[in-house]
Amino acid sequence: MRRVLGCVVVVAALGLGALGQMAESAAAIRKVMDAQVAAWNSHDLEGFMAGYWNSPELTFFSGGTVSHGWQAALDRYRKGYQAAGKEMGKLEFQDLQVEMLGPQSAFVRGKFVLTMADGKQPHGLFTVVFREFPEGWRIIHDHSSE
Repeated sequence: MRRVLGCVVVVAALGLGALGQMAESAAAIRKVMDAQVAAWNSHDLEGFMAGYWNSPELTFFSGGTVSHGWQAALDRYRKGYQAAGKEMGKLEFQDLQVEMLGPQSAFVRGKFVLTMADGKQPHGLFTVVFREFPEGWRIIHDHSSE
């Protein structure tokens, strides 16, 4: 009986450790997304893009198109938000739900709202997939819709 109880305690402790690690990872992912919002609202696209995997394998689905690569995503954001006559607005993420898929991957869904100088608020839904790299958590796939 003691051995069974001992095994139960060990298994429970391992499970609690895994839950603690998952909570820490989810908090780290939220921190990346908070940093993205701060960078966007400071008109710092490169800082915003620091939350993405800097790789040609990054994928971005939006507006019925597929983009591949970090540079393509940056160019798309520049064209849409920093070109002549464009503005970045104030970004807000809402209803974030972080779901850990494993120790080094997560799925995040939520809403984005941009508040523009004229009061308009383009908004939409997004899902992103994060992976943990030696340099930290990064988005490897983004699917956004307005």
